[in-house]
Amino acid sequence: MAGKQFHSLAHARPASASARRLLSAAGALVLLSAAYFLLLSPSSPRPTAAVLASPSPATTSFLASLDSFLAAPHASDSAAAPGDLDAAIRAQEEARLHGDPAWPAPAAGPLRVYVYEMPSKFTYDMLRLFRDSYRKTDNLTSNGSPVHRLIEQHSIDYWLWADLIAPESRRLLKSVVRVQRQEEADIFYVPFFTTISYFLLEKQECKALYREALKWVTDQPAWQRSEGRDHVIPVHHPWSFKSVRRFVKKAIWLLPDMDSTGNWYKPGQVYLEKDVILPYVPNVDHCDSKCVSETQSKRSILLFFRGRLKRNAGGKIRSKLVEELKSAEDIVIEEGSAGAQGKAAAQDGMRKSLFCLSPAGDTPSSARLFDAIVSGCIPVIISDELELPFEGILDYREIALFVSSSDALQPGWLVKHLRRMDAKRIREMQSNLVKFSRHFLYSSPARPLGPEDLTWRMIAGKLLNIKLHIRRSQRVVRESRSICTCECRVGNTTRML
Repeated sequence: MAGKQFHSLAHARPASASARRLLSAAGALVLLSAAYFLLLSPSSPRPTAAVLASPSPATTSFLASLDSFLAAPHASDSAAAPGDLDAAIRAQEEARLHGDPAWPAPAAGPLRVYVYEMPSKFTYDMLRLFRDSYRKTDNLTSNGSPVHRLIEQHSIDYWLWADLIAPESRRLLKSVVRVQRQEEADIFYVPFFTTISYFLLEKQECKALYREALKWVTDQPAWQRSEGRDHVIPVHHPWSFKSVRRFVKKAIWLLPDMDSTGNWYKPGQVYLEKDVILPYVPNVDHCDSKCVSETQSKRSILLFFRGRLKRNAGGKIRSKLVEELKSAEDIVIEEGSAGAQGKAAAQDGMRKSLFCLSPAGDTPSSARLFDAIVSGCIPVIISDELELPFEGILDYREIALFVSSSDALQPGWLVKHLRRMDAKRIREMQSNLVKFSRHFLYSSPARPLGPEDLTWRMIAGKLLNIKLHIRRSQRVVRESRSICTCECRVGNTTRML
């Protein structure tokens, strides 16, 4: 229309001076308006490569992600340590101190992580061993659990490493960045697959590999500078790396929990001030908001549990709970394992239940807790010594009930307590479970507020204390003064809430 109007004006009879001025002003106004809307239009700028390159959809399947990871090339860009690493680090920290008014506060930019490029026998060979043997093996642990499923359950080492070494264009996390120069790093990541090696290698072969990995890591200049205090080591299965743990006890361990009985970790090896608790990888599929809404009317079971009924240490409470609950109405207690049939049965049961029992296992934690969370089933936690993932960030009282062992074993107490729960409170907790589930779903690429992201946020919060102890250890005269190790663990006594 505008083109036709201008064409007719061009062939009209000459207008008066005032008419010409009026037409000129109107034309300028039209041009200015067009320019204004073009500038504001979101589609007007030329798309950049970053905009066009949308990230691939995230996958939470360990096997699918692993196949893709092993098929992709991985560049080796990390630089070796400079001749005087300590001096180089001091120069970097001084520059950051004067250049960034917030540093070294945890919120001062992303955490800088240097990823060691360890020999393939510690990294890629372990992942290939798992992939190549996964489908053809029927190995079971002594209690009947599939070995490869246990490895998946503790595969936090894979998810963290795969995200750290992915091309930056494919990464979504802003809380952590990989650096190629050691002097720029806040933290050093050791990508050794301690769980795969424990389960899939012969005992002596595994111990030999542990010793080799230990020597490789402790020979690094950055380790020797800090005695490992700024190094992150995934030790997520309570048996993994056990034969050499005493040599790396000052490092930051990524753990499933903190067993206080001494069965799994020796006194002084693990404590909250140093280490980080990470969730198990769920064994059931995620029940999202649509799923929770669709299953709402089908949740006819009051309390559900499926798993091993006889465990050691703190897990002995399971057999006592079975005796207490086996005859109660609307309660399902089943023996089961983590195989394919067990997964289907557990998933079906959790999606039909309001509450899911989460007692201690051999250790205070249990993978069942995270299965319940991603299933929209309110966890009932009975584990007096339990430490939870990311508790400096998340408030578990919004999604779970905490019951002391002594209360749970009182005849009839637990069932009465659950039946008295307010319906409004139950709906609130179910709604919160939908929101919280994202914090327990590992994925590729790792997603903001997922477990990988929260891991690095927790470690960033420890950074000042780590630097304090590194510098203090460098100046303290060992013969005359004791070196503080901050082993100030406080016993965790759970109260019923």
